Amino acid sequence: MEEVQKYFTGFSVQQLQQFAALKDLYAEWNSKINVISRKDMDNFYEHHVLHSLAIAARFHFKKDMQVMDLGCGGGFPGIPLAIMFPETQFHLVDSINKKLKVVVVVSSAIGLQNISTQHTRAEEIKTHPQNPAGKYDVVVSRAVAPLKDLWHWSKPLIKKNKTAEKDTPNGLICLKGGDLTNEIFESGCKPLVWEIEKIFSSDFFSEKYLLYIPIK
Repeated sequence: MEEVQKYFTGFSVQQLQQFAALKDLYAEWNSKINVISRKDMDNFYEHHVLHSLAIAARFHFKKDMQVMDLGCGGGFPGIPLAIMFPETQFHLVDSINKKLKVVVVVSSAIGLQNISTQHTRAEEIKTHPQNPAGKYDVVVSRAVAPLKDLWHWSKPLIKKNKTAEKDTPNGLICLKGGDLTNEIFESGCKPLVWEIEKIFSSDFFSEKYLLYIPIK
């Protein structure tokens, strides 16, 4: 928990309680379902919560914005972002229903009111009636698929917000690791890229990146 408070301040009492409750909830569910790597539980806040919040270190989500977490797994980055931005609406999507069950239970246990979920494959997401074209301001994703595929799935869902302010995102934001040279080239996109180790000073974030493709 101190890893989060090292870089972020101004939390309400409720937000602090919500963040503090996450580790025990995920430890309990991880013993039943392999939601996240069990070896990561000792570094839960750094490896999962703080990593997710790299998005919040660069971007601000405003009231009533619609954000989709594509391939959310057990709820990252969606749940930490939903705690950080309680007036933003988050829609978490994954193809594995048991992981979505964890999202529902955890978000309910900590009193999150701004999360909805959907069980579907990423390849089918843009044709699902729950996701009409142009519904979302932002799509976020963490370590889900190559950038080319992420952009192909996400682009039809994102609405162009002509009045968006400079620090307000409007496009695809994803967290990725490793050498991204070929992946970015093959995507045909020109994302903005930030090195997360320059945001959070930890060896864990070496070769981990925050990418942003604004909708045109």
